[in-house]
Amino acid sequence: MAMLALPVSQAGAVGCISGAVAGGVAGHYAGHHAVLGAMGGCVVGHQLHKKQKAARKLKQQEQQNAQQQPTATPATQPAQ
Repeated sequence: MAMLALPVSQAGAVGCISGAVAGGVAGHYAGHHAVLGAMGGCVVGHQLHKKQKAARKLKQQEQQNAQQQPTATPATQPAQ
């Protein structure tokens, strides 16, 4: 309970809060281990958020590269 009173920076909490809630509920139903479930859920939620953020960044870079490359037009050849 003391951990809930500590201030949490937003940068460290991204993904952690939703993961902790889901993990706490799952831990509660899996043998009254809500605290352990919340801690595990926080770690997993944070890691998933990092992966999603990296995937979004990669997709944006691919879109920017596609926009910068000129579209290839077929060379016109004179009729023979």
